[in-house]
Amino acid sequence: MKASALTADEAVLRKGSDILVEALLREGVEIIFGYPGGASMEIHQSLTRVPQGRLRMILPRHEQGAVFAAEGYAKATGKVGVVLATSGPGATNLVTGIADAKMDSVPLVAITGQVHQSLIGKDAFQETDVVGITRPITKHNYLVQRVEDLAHTIKEAFYIASTGRPGPVLVDVPKNVQQAQMIPKWPHEIKMRSYKPPTHAGVRELEQIARAIRSSKKPVIYAGNGIICGNASRALQQFAEKTGIPVAMTVLGLGSFPANHPLCLDMLGMHGAVYANYAVSQADLLLAFGVRFDDRVTGKVEEFAKHGRIVHVDLDSSEINKIKTAEIPVTSDVGYVLKKLNEMDLGSNDYSAWVEELQSIKKAKPFRYQDDGDRIMPQYVIELLSEKTGGKAIVTTGVGQHQMWTAQYFKFVYPRTLLTSAGLGAMGFGFPAALGAKLGRPDWQVIDIDGDGSFTMNIQELATAFVEDIPVKAIVLNNQHLGMVVQWEDRFYESNRAHTFIGDPRNPDAIYPDFVSIASGFGVPARRITKKSEVSDALDELLASEKPYVLDVVIPYTEHVLPMIPSGRTFDDTIY
Repeated sequence: MKASALTADEAVLRKGSDILVEALLREGVEIIFGYPGGASMEIHQSLTRVPQGRLRMILPRHEQGAVFAAEGYAKATGKVGVVLATSGPGATNLVTGIADAKMDSVPLVAITGQVHQSLIGKDAFQETDVVGITRPITKHNYLVQRVEDLAHTIKEAFYIASTGRPGPVLVDVPKNVQQAQMIPKWPHEIKMRSYKPPTHAGVRELEQIARAIRSSKKPVIYAGNGIICGNASRALQQFAEKTGIPVAMTVLGLGSFPANHPLCLDMLGMHGAVYANYAVSQADLLLAFGVRFDDRVTGKVEEFAKHGRIVHVDLDSSEINKIKTAEIPVTSDVGYVLKKLNEMDLGSNDYSAWVEELQSIKKAKPFRYQDDGDRIMPQYVIELLSEKTGGKAIVTTGVGQHQMWTAQYFKFVYPRTLLTSAGLGAMGFGFPAALGAKLGRPDWQVIDIDGDGSFTMNIQELATAFVEDIPVKAIVLNNQHLGMVVQWEDRFYESNRAHTFIGDPRNPDAIYPDFVSIASGFGVPARRITKKSEVSDALDELLASEKPYVLDVVIPYTEHVLPMIPSGRTFDDTIY
């Protein structure tokens, strides 16, 4: 006899798996990305009993695709992404995505099936200690040992994942707990003595910041992912306009301040704009909002912003003074700080001469590339895509040169429109993340700008796009090489090629693999272009498609991402 649909309010015995699913529904979960197996079958069976329309289950073709899709959903919407996997290899296939979510502050709940409790620690079939494995890369994790704890654990997991600095939480559920029965009791609120995320700066700290601003002559805002996670983009723009202070952003901060704003300095750091890095090097006050002073931004730490006082505002107290000592350290929600500063007297300093100085640097040393006749320059493709969409698109990327070209040449106007693996730098992120983003924000055009190396790593998710009818687009900048590693080989290893050619060594002049044929085999329309004259029409075709679409763009492998500050060096060492 088929089990009846889940009902929320009946005081009846329920299996643990049914309680788990109902707990997810009570958290507002609309989409789960998951791949079934022996230790998670009970949960999947319970999912089939959810009334139609209440929840959508997406079956990816690999667990890594599932967790990246859940991240894409979370990054694009600000909601908690949910991923489900079985024990053993299913759980371990989530590890890269969980680590990525930890590094990039992504709210994520990963649920894994586990072997029967009586088998734990006995090397049972498909057993791994996923709680132990993920302890260093989660915000918190759980091994649920009693069915009575399930409802409360799920609610607690969502609370931890979404509050304070967002991050991943893993819940490991043994099969016997899934099968056990009880009459559930639903918790209404979560109180945790051991977890109280800080939220508000004090009056004294706010006044210290205000005094620093009033006494500065060359201030710069250094804005990061904390602005986006804290939904503080509007407050940041109000603050910049109120004070006249220019804004430079990290790669994860792009979109937090409009790229078309006259105070925007674009991205700073290793492959950032010369004018952004110049601004930081000359600033007498660095307002670091929602950042963690990553090495790709600072280069040689002791030389970074050495002429200026540093105000560091971040929700995570462990980031304060971890890399760079701040004269004014503030542990607080950055949105709250900006809101309060916008209400305060910040003086009437005129920074126009400072802004004009930076604009002159921007005019003299903009992002640039050389036209190469009818060969396709990757920067041109991204620049034209940005113009055609007007920034009204969510863009995902893999990791490598294409990621940095996207950050440089696509003008991000809105928050949550650049989704990329920044801290971990996980190749294969782009396409599955695009699937999650499109499901979360279906009214937006969602485009994965990828490299041939990154795209191939999760190419199987073309099947998910086709079967689930998710109309995401992929632009594959195809240079037959692991481009960023090749660039480092050229710059620092005398162009000695160490396993960075990913084409066919027996026929190096051929374009391999044939992405058009591969996409066609998955049922996805695709096109290859090799000439600059084809780019505009091909982009129009891609943007107009109402189905998943792959555009294979053949580019030269000799092109480098510039400017570049070599690792551990300073602004004075910029290669331009």
